[in-house]
Amino acid sequence: MSANQHSTHGSPRLTVSQIFTMSMGFLGIQFGFALQNGNTSRILRSFGADVEQLPMFWLVAPVVGMIVQPIIGHYSDKTWNRLGRRKPYFLTGAILSSLALVFLPNAGSMAGLIPALWIGAGMVMVMDASFNVAMEPFRALVADNLPDSQRTTGFSIQTFLIGLGAVAGSFLPEWLASNGVSMEAGPSGVADNIRYSFYIGAAVFMAAILVTIFFSKEYPPAEYEQYHGKPESHEQASGLSSILRDFKRMPRTMRQLGLVQFFSWFALFSMWVFTTDAVATHIYGLTGDYSKTVAYNEAGNKVSSAFGVYNFIAMIYALALPAIAAVIGRKMTHAVSLLAGGIGLISIFFVKDPEMLKYSMVGVGLAWASILAMPYVILSGSIPAGKLGIYMGIFNFFITLPQIVNGLFGGWIVKHLYGGQPIYAIVLAGFFLICAAISVLFVYDAGAVRIRQAD
Repeated sequence: MSANQHSTHGSPRLTVSQIFTMSMGFLGIQFGFALQNGNTSRILRSFGADVEQLPMFWLVAPVVGMIVQPIIGHYSDKTWNRLGRRKPYFLTGAILSSLALVFLPNAGSMAGLIPALWIGAGMVMVMDASFNVAMEPFRALVADNLPDSQRTTGFSIQTFLIGLGAVAGSFLPEWLASNGVSMEAGPSGVADNIRYSFYIGAAVFMAAILVTIFFSKEYPPAEYEQYHGKPESHEQASGLSSILRDFKRMPRTMRQLGLVQFFSWFALFSMWVFTTDAVATHIYGLTGDYSKTVAYNEAGNKVSSAFGVYNFIAMIYALALPAIAAVIGRKMTHAVSLLAGGIGLISIFFVKDPEMLKYSMVGVGLAWASILAMPYVILSGSIPAGKLGIYMGIFNFFITLPQIVNGLFGGWIVKHLYGGQPIYAIVLAGFFLICAAISVLFVYDAGAVRIRQAD
């Protein structure tokens, strides 16, 4: 590979306030994700889904992400118009995501010839596609605008804002319930506190994206080349051919991170899908058809709030990641964080009081902050110039594939191997995070090598 194919990594340094403004849209994205992650299972259960069917419905997210993110990454690399390079995709994704957040909890009211469950599943698909359109370019935007020396800070601030949005989104349903909003399922089949949470989420999502669009800048093509080097040139190829070519040529660091991501996201998928039912059965002792009971909604609120705890921990820990990485290195920082997450998930098996869930989530919060930041920090230093969008999109394969595998087999395993006890899926998730911690130690960090050589 020629010298001009790699980024010169000489972008001007940005102030902390500029990095915050650039990443503000992720606060809205994660606010929406938190509502989805904490409440989709119980919404679909209220529409008639069985617990072992939940992974199949959750498959929508990774399948859509696997298709959408490389395409959006490829075309955002080549886009430049009045809005910029990445911003047109932020805006389109935000509008569609906000609409999906409004419609999902009302799927029951729209049911006629089509069952509410399938309308709800369709809304989940639209929501996931829209989230992906808005989210994928944000990773590339940080790498576009920051030199190597600031990328840990950039991704850490992005993770802080992700945590802030997720904390608010996770706690919102229980907060509304504690302030008098009904937890009883209404005509739509979904409790009022959940519906109103999704409406608020739609407004926050849109507002946060608009902050990034109006108050951050992108470098036009000539200036971008000045800072990052001239992109590699190839014969003209169609979008699909170009994506496949880039997939075959993915950097060595990305291939190695693939195993780390597989273990990490298999675990996260299990946590998001099964924690509510694991808590309902293992801690609350619910049995039979409990999906429409107040006790199940209470378990769901406790899980949503516990997820808020891990997101709050992640928000704070994200700000410490640059300092920790400077002392023990990027890879060791990620390994230690993943180990803490594994221990946290395994500890849920021993919880008897639902109030204790928040302590298990401390370790999960450390892992979550690191998962959202450190793989991208390590990856960004190995990507050729002009390919940040497409490779960030291709990297999403290593996030979506483990979720697809889990979605295809996770429900069957819970039903037939775990005897319908989803708590064991959570324990397995903990062990997978420990495997991810071991795997990351063998990854080649090209950016860290370059920084050491510059020093």
